[in-house]
Amino acid sequence: MEHDYNEKGNNGSIIRWIGRFILVAVILMITSYLTPGFTIRGMWSFLLAAVIISLLDYFVELFMGVDASPFGKGIKGFIIAAIIIYATQFFVPNMGVSILGAVLAAVVIGVLDAIFPARAM
Repeated sequence: MEHDYNEKGNNGSIIRWIGRFILVAVILMITSYLTPGFTIRGMWSFLLAAVIISLLDYFVELFMGVDASPFGKGIKGFIIAAIIIYATQFFVPNMGVSILGAVLAAVVIGVLDAIFPARAM
């Protein structure tokens, strides 16, 4: 019986991660539409950007102990979020980000993060 519970918990976790990536992709779509200097084209690019941003955020938190959400740890979190957004363009095809676009995207993502239930960064 315990084994069945663990399997259901793992499936729920996988579904939660998939849902989180889809939500992050939607947030990136909105950000791309609203932010000058920040463009992503194509559904696969949005999903790949969501994965890359989530991974970079995870590693920054793991190694530096800093929450990289735009409003997570004040100015440090905001700057790290902008750097992560800027760096993501080098891993994602059809994504272009200027330095100003990364800063503005960090602001937009921070605001959308406050509205939507899952963390974008």
